[in-house]
Amino acid sequence: MAKYLIINADDCGMCHSANQAVMELFEGGHILSSTIMMPCPAAEEAVRFAAAHPEYAIGVHTTLTSEWATHRWKPLTDGKTLVDADGYMWRESEQVEKNASYEDIEKEVRAQIEKALALGMKPSHIDNHMGTLYGHYTGRFGLGKLAIRLCGEYGKPYRFFTKYDKRIAPQNIPRWLYQGITLLTRLWGRKYGVPMPDYLLFPDWNDDLRQSYEHYREEILKIWVNIPEGITETFVHPAVESDELKSILGLWRDRVWEYQLMKDPYTHAYLKEHGVELISYHDLVRMKGK
Repeated sequence: MAKYLIINADDCGMCHSANQAVMELFEGGHILSSTIMMPCPAAEEAVRFAAAHPEYAIGVHTTLTSEWATHRWKPLTDGKTLVDADGYMWRESEQVEKNASYEDIEKEVRAQIEKALALGMKPSHIDNHMGTLYGHYTGRFGLGKLAIRLCGEYGKPYRFFTKYDKRIAPQNIPRWLYQGITLLTRLWGRKYGVPMPDYLLFPDWNDDLRQSYEHYREEILKIWVNIPEGITETFVHPAVESDELKSILGLWRDRVWEYQLMKDPYTHAYLKEHGVELISYHDLVRMKGK
């Protein structure tokens, strides 16, 4: 089997700078998949674009955290366990796992998907922001089952992993735990009829990568081509450089470089040269037979 890679542009809808980057990348043929944060201020702009372009694989980035200091948002629902003392979504994924009830989470996830549908969007897939529905922070693995069950109900594929390969397994998760989660997600995927990638490659920003754009590009591309045969997903957070972006993020340049990386002809030539084929979530559905 060939090496297939989905590079999903996360955090569309978070702000206009993210929307602008994603729109430009889609229109230029540089990205094939993205997901929108429905509770965020710029979500409706992103949804209008997605509704106007059903040919693009754009889905819902289910959001249960609001992590930045000056750019925050509240749930679409009134779930008391979803918010901190200031009434905004929790800042950290671990806080969500420790505090949010299953009932409130399910209601909010449904509301986010339903908002996208009500605005005329036909989501291609569903994933989650900051891994809040994976359950690995506190061992609350029922959150993964909840997410996959809802995807089955809506007939959408989901971002998770169904196979193990040590080359791309996260370093901070014990091997036995990662393999156990893999077994569960595979079983739930079959039970609820939800197609998923085989592998999930978590990006890992660190100070070494920030030496220069060229160094970052070389190191990331080495990782992207060292993937198993099958379907692997990874994700970027592209945004154009702007005063808006700089006011939100201290490490704003990371996102600008991710935007440049996807727009860079060298990136696409390198992946092709090394036998990695970029696909979308539309392709995943066709390949997985759902």
